[in-house]
Amino acid sequence: MKILLPIQIIICTLAISGLAGCFSESQEANPQKRIASSSPLDLFMAGALAKDVATVDCTLSDGTVTSCYEITVSGTPTNYQVGPFCPRTTSATEDEVGIWLDGENLYDVTGQFILDLPTIYNDDDWMLHDSEGRVRVTETKEAFEAAARPDVAEEYKNYCVEGRMEWLDGGKPITTTVQIPVSPVAKRVAIPAQAPLGVTFNGVRIDAAAPVDAILGAYTIAAFDDCGGHVNPFEGYHMHAATGCGALGGATKGEAPPFAIAMDGFLIHSTIEGGDLDACNGHTTDEYGYHYHARSAELNGVVTCYMGAIVPSSRSGPPGGGRPGGRPPHDAGPPSGGDNSAAPARHDHS
Repeated sequence: MKILLPIQIIICTLAISGLAGCFSESQEANPQKRIASSSPLDLFMAGALAKDVATVDCTLSDGTVTSCYEITVSGTPTNYQVGPFCPRTTSATEDEVGIWLDGENLYDVTGQFILDLPTIYNDDDWMLHDSEGRVRVTETKEAFEAAARPDVAEEYKNYCVEGRMEWLDGGKPITTTVQIPVSPVAKRVAIPAQAPLGVTFNGVRIDAAAPVDAILGAYTIAAFDDCGGHVNPFEGYHMHAATGCGALGGATKGEAPPFAIAMDGFLIHSTIEGGDLDACNGHTTDEYGYHYHARSAELNGVVTCYMGAIVPSSRSGPPGGGRPGGRPPHDAGPPSGGDNSAAPARHDHS
């Protein structure tokens, strides 16, 4: 059962003129400052943080010297159980399995989905099951590590790849530490998103778009659970899509509740239809100030850019792959995740 906490609204101070390139005329016509009514730290669920949050000096991507929260999330969701992921047989139903998303469509990874793969991807080389209807799944740590990497071992092509938390180093979740501005610094020009995109209030790292083209290129399905997350050996459990599992309480009409904080300090709310969103899937409302909305899960990637300055990473990963057309390429296997980001994100086994 999901634990839903009462929503606590954060209204960040914005310089609306700095966002003029992204907002509509109606939004630009109301250049009012918004004062924080609470700290985003209050929104984290019990158990979501692996250690106390520190406030540290930081320099943002635009050169601004300011203060940042140094947040370490636990690496495991506090309000739901991780999984399930892959089906075991071609008769498996929706309640036994997770999901797959490829940039265009969202699928339940049922037994029928496994049978339909040659049709879905227009390639008869897909064959994730044997003659008796058993689906090939990474059932050991060794198989998982051989399949969840860029150069997929040949024997694990045509497999459904799933990881388990107990297979991580020491059998423990991998924590992630990020630095996020205490007060968002709005920018006129959008900044391309890089992993991690942010952290959720239930303790999970949000990664960039999954490299779907490479995953499919190795004839693998790296299944997600129904909450849009999965496990790899390097980042542990992390999410590539938002399906509402960690949202906090209710919201006003036409809005959706928040579930995460982005790397620029603005909140990420659940998906909505319409809403006059900008290029980064954000907008300003009287109730919540400026905030993002998660993109639809099938699109692969919670957000694609920021409208605020971030603490720069030492490197950014390649963009996630979309659904390939026709036969997948065979010169690339599934990378470990959206990106193994260096500073400011740190991964620790705790």
